[in-house]
Amino acid sequence: MEVILGIIYHFFGGAASGSFYIPYKRVKGWAWESLWIVGGIFSWLFIPFLAAWLTIPEFAEIIKQTTTTVLSYTFMFGVLWGIGGLTYGLGVRYLGVSLGSTIILGLCSIFGSLIPSIYYNFYPSAGHDSFTDLLTHTWGQIILVGILITVIGIIVCGKAGMMKEKDLPGEQKLDGASDYKFGLGIFVAIVSGILSACFAFGIDAGKVMANQANVLWKAANPGQGEFLFQNNVTYIIIMLGGLATNFIWCMILNARNKSFGDYINKKTPLLKNYIFCALAGTTWYLQFFFYGMGESKLGNGASSWILHMAFIILVANLWGLALKEWKGVSKKTFKTLLLGITIIIISVLIVGYGNSIK
Repeated sequence: MEVILGIIYHFFGGAASGSFYIPYKRVKGWAWESLWIVGGIFSWLFIPFLAAWLTIPEFAEIIKQTTTTVLSYTFMFGVLWGIGGLTYGLGVRYLGVSLGSTIILGLCSIFGSLIPSIYYNFYPSAGHDSFTDLLTHTWGQIILVGILITVIGIIVCGKAGMMKEKDLPGEQKLDGASDYKFGLGIFVAIVSGILSACFAFGIDAGKVMANQANVLWKAANPGQGEFLFQNNVTYIIIMLGGLATNFIWCMILNARNKSFGDYINKKTPLLKNYIFCALAGTTWYLQFFFYGMGESKLGNGASSWILHMAFIILVANLWGLALKEWKGVSKKTFKTLLLGITIIIISVLIVGYGNSIK
């Protein structure tokens, strides 16, 4: 039952992440950097503090008691993850929701699921699965097979994207991305995929804060199991790092593009723009809210990260279909995309099974 709940929570988190960019498409008359930072202020500042305040009343005290070293590493990984998040937005802009999310999150899933376990192979830590654990246990071998199958699914989806590039004339490619540029989009997606994995490292770096929240909750609720919202305190520090990166870059773009006026431009639907940006930012944060819940059931290892990423890829591709990003492609291209999605679904089931027998 714990595993099933964990998978369900990761699905909700994946659905939130795979859907967050949709409200941005309803923002009118604003430059990209303007809508991105307004949404980001909600996702990286307002909502994390609100979530922690609602779920962990002692969160401020926990942060105060945490060493500067832990806070610094957690913040640093947040900064690197912030660069990944920033380029994620650009990747979706240049490649579309479906292809951009698939490539970025595919790379993110590989790095985020395997690098921590490799690290713990050299620096063992209680409660963390090392790469040796994965290789030497049946459950771990099944999870690794699931990860390999996920990679195959990602490659197939990426192949579908390249086939789409050949199928569609230039003007149709713009239907799914506001500024479709395949070459630049691929480069941005690779950078984003690698750096976005730093979120998983940030969770590990700040685990002492989550553990303290868990201890306090268990003391107040004996016999209730793991605290579902323990990571919400860690997210505050990671998100502040992400906010710092994105705020600086968006302000630079505002200055360069002379788009500071967007925020008060009465010629645009200001109220609607702020509402849609707030909705996008809140939805973006919900992925981590549910990730923390899923991780409390499955553990912060390769399986949690790969499930989370696989569900995001799945939902993003479904949105790509709903938004008709693949309209006009050949049947062969469309079947290739469906094959990739199917493979990813299979990989999720395999990883879930591996976790269930751990």
